[in-house]
Amino acid sequence: MRAVILTAGEGTRMRPLTLTRPKTMLPVGGKPLLEYNVEALREAGIKDIIMVVGYQKESVKDYFKDGNSLGVNISYITQEERLGTAHAIGQAANTVNTDDDAIIVTNGDIILANSLIKSLIDKYNESQAQSILVLTEVDDPSSFGVVEIEGDRIKDIVEKPSPGEAPSNLINAGIYLFDQTIFQAIEQTEKSERGEYEITDSLKIQISQGDDVLGLISHDKWIDVGRPWEFLELNEHYLEESESVIEGEIEDGVTIHGPIILKEGSIIRSGTYIMGPVYIGENCDIGPNTFLRKHTSIGDEVNVGNAVEIKNSIIMDGTNVNHLSYVGDSIIGAGCNIAAGTNIANLRFDDGGVRVTVKGKRINSGRRKMGVIFADGVKTGINTSFNPGVTVGLNSSVGSGAIIYRDIPDNKVVIHHQMQEMKDKK
Repeated sequence: MRAVILTAGEGTRMRPLTLTRPKTMLPVGGKPLLEYNVEALREAGIKDIIMVVGYQKESVKDYFKDGNSLGVNISYITQEERLGTAHAIGQAANTVNTDDDAIIVTNGDIILANSLIKSLIDKYNESQAQSILVLTEVDDPSSFGVVEIEGDRIKDIVEKPSPGEAPSNLINAGIYLFDQTIFQAIEQTEKSERGEYEITDSLKIQISQGDDVLGLISHDKWIDVGRPWEFLELNEHYLEESESVIEGEIEDGVTIHGPIILKEGSIIRSGTYIMGPVYIGENCDIGPNTFLRKHTSIGDEVNVGNAVEIKNSIIMDGTNVNHLSYVGDSIIGAGCNIAAGTNIANLRFDDGGVRVTVKGKRINSGRRKMGVIFADGVKTGINTSFNPGVTVGLNSSVGSGAIIYRDIPDNKVVIHHQMQEMKDKK
C-alpha cells in the first residue's frame, strides 16, 4: 500500500509565515509539520510515499529528498494549478499502480498517528470498502465537511453547514483510504462554486453509485492547523511527548526542570533557567542568565542573549533575540533580529481574547495569551514594544522606542518620532 500526502497549497490563513514556505514546512517541535506525517506512515508500515507539491515546492524537495534519511521512498508530483483536493489526488492516478489494493491519502497539515493508519488499514481489510474517511467529533462542525452516517456507512456529506443544521458533529478529518475506483469518480467530478474539484463531491458520486463509503471515528487528538495560534497548540502537543536528548554543551550553573532536547553544536551558558519541555536546535548560543519557559521551540543557528525570557514560542532558524528582551506566546520567523530591550506583550490589559488578522479580518483567537507573528527577516530597534496579536510582514523593520499596536505590512520601515527639548541648567 502507498500513501499520497497533499502538500501543494500555501496556507493563506497562515500569512505572513507562509510567504517563504508552504504551511506544511513550518516548524513544530523542531521539525516541519510534514515530517510527523511521514514518520507516522512509516511506523504504520507504509514506506512508499507520493507527495503532491506545488507552492514553494523546492523547500519540500530540498528537505525530504528521496526520503532515504527517514527510512522511506518519496517521489513527487507537481500540481501546477491548485484546483482542489480531488484535483490534487487525481494527479496521482498515473503514478499509483493499478495492482495496488488501495492508497492512503492525507492532508499534510494535520496530526496523523500511526495507530490511526493501522486502524484504517484494518478496516479496509475487513470491509473491502471503496472509500473510508477518518471522522472526528467537534463541538461546532459548521466550518467543516460534516457527515450523515448510519452505522459506519456514510449517507451524505454536507460542506460547512449553517449553525444548527449539521446532520451530526462528525467531520471529515482529511485522512482517507481509497481503492482505485476513486480516480473514476474524480474524472466525473465537476467544479464547485469555489471553482475547485472537491473530494467530497467525488465521494458523493461514489455514494450515489452504491459504493461502500465508510467512516472510521477517531478519538485521537486532532487539531485543524489553519491559523497561526493553532501552530502554538500543536507545538505544545508535540513537545509534551518529547524526552530529553542532550547532544550539545551545558555549562555549570544551568538549572533545568523537565525534558529538553539540545541538538549538536549548541551551548547553554551559565545562569540559564529552563522549564521544559523545550527544544533547542543545532549551533545555538543560549544565555547567560536566560529564562526559557515551557513549550519554547528554538530552531537552528539561533542566538538568545543575556537576561532574555521566552515563553511558549516558536523561534525559527537564524534569528537573534538580544539581551533584556521578552517574547511570549509568539511565532518569530527565520532570520529575524530582536534588538535589546524588545518587549512583546501577550496579555490584553482588559484580559479579553486576543484578536489576530487572518486573511484581512480581525478574529478572536480564543486565546487569553497570544503575542506576535513575525514573518522572516523582521528587525526591531532597541526598546520597542508590541501589543498582543500584532503581525509584522516580511523583511519589515521597526525603529527604536516604538510602541506597535497595529499590523505592519511587508517591506515597511516604522520610525518613531519623539519631541525633545533641551534647556540650559539653572
